[in-house]
Amino acid sequence: MDGFPAPDEGLLVALFLTVRDVERSRRFYSEVLGGEVVLAENPCTVKLANSWIIMNPGGGPTPDKPDVTLAPPDDPRTTSAFMNLRVADIDACYAEWTAKGAEFLTPPIDREAEIRCYLRDPDGYLIEVGQATGMLRGVFARTGRASG
Repeated sequence: MDGFPAPDEGLLVALFLTVRDVERSRRFYSEVLGGEVVLAENPCTVKLANSWIIMNPGGGPTPDKPDVTLAPPDDPRTTSAFMNLRVADIDACYAEWTAKGAEFLTPPIDREAEIRCYLRDPDGYLIEVGQATGMLRGVFARTGRASG
């Protein structure tokens, strides 16, 4: 299968998301963020830039993960991990994705080291969108301030 994340050698990294509605999530990652659908379902696989997002509904334990239940996030105000997308032109990205229906938490904010903003996918997963600015000139986040 062309474009499917299956390396000939070594490894690659793909992000698995447990989703409520595969079709809705597939549309978001392909139509809004511009990914390429590699496999529509079982599991849905979308190539996004140089990474892959694999999506399937949640479910109970399986023999290879006997004590694990997969479920999308319950509380959008709490997260322990998020996707980080680095872009060349955050203003253009923000305008394009907003026009396609993405809902950002705020417009891009200049934080000296970078310009960034956040949005959520249809299941509430948090996605950071950032453009390195000051970082490219040696200006990094100040210590004592949350970096995430």
